[in-house]
Amino acid sequence: MTQSMQLMQTIWKAIEEKKGHEPVALDLQGLSTIADYFVICHGNSDIQVQSIATEVKQQAEKAGARIRGMEGYDTGRWVLMDFGDVIVHIFHREDRQFYNIERLWSDARTVETV
Repeated sequence: MTQSMQLMQTIWKAIEEKKGHEPVALDLQGLSTIADYFVICHGNSDIQVQSIATEVKQQAEKAGARIRGMEGYDTGRWVLMDFGDVIVHIFHREDRQFYNIERLWSDARTVETV
């Protein structure tokens, strides 16, 4: 198992811990040099979005990952977290429906088992 896959699984578990809705992991390997994985989920409130982001950051850092950047935390509408090989998008429900990142990366394989 690659280091990026292990990080993706750690992030997935953190999302589940905070009851993130409809998590999806997209495998971008071979499709993009941006990252190996996108992990996408949503919360039903600004506070839940922030809570998920906080848990993801804590668990990823505990696993030895370093966050390179985080945007959108203060508003809690769309938090983008860059861990290098894994990019995390945590949306407010309405914003996830509007931006529909999954459609933009429809060529990516969905990771079924995490």
